[in-house]
Amino acid sequence: MRPTISSLLEEKGYDIHAVSMHDSVFYAIRKMAKADIGALLVIEKDRLVGVFSERDYTRKIVLRGKSSKDTSVEEVMSRDVVTIEKGTSIDDAMALMTENRVRHLPVFDGDRLIGVVSIGDVVKAVIMNQEYIIKQLKDGWPEKSMTA
Repeated sequence: MRPTISSLLEEKGYDIHAVSMHDSVFYAIRKMAKADIGALLVIEKDRLVGVFSERDYTRKIVLRGKSSKDTSVEEVMSRDVVTIEKGTSIDDAMALMTENRVRHLPVFDGDRLIGVVSIGDVVKAVIMNQEYIIKQLKDGWPEKSMTA
């Protein structure tokens, strides 16, 4: 059985860090730093409207010489948000992230937002699954005795 995003969320938790699109970029960056995360979901009226990431900050604030205190999240957030369902396999999530060049995926259970996974979460889950498979293969592999 292939591990799913649901099992990953069970392990890491269902925390959702979010801001309003009307919040300042400075506030969002400070919130990300305190939580030690690389992106925030942008929620308005209980609806996902975007994602604000370190990449948005670097490319749309720093490189353009804008003020993070005078710029709203709405001005720089990514609006075309790629999302996944909780039953998505870890491998499919990684493929989706690679294909769309995104590092964070909001996770839904039907219409309900239930969490977020990062590329780091997904890579860690893939590695853990591979280690588990290798261990199973080793444990089930018959030992050969070498006689000369």
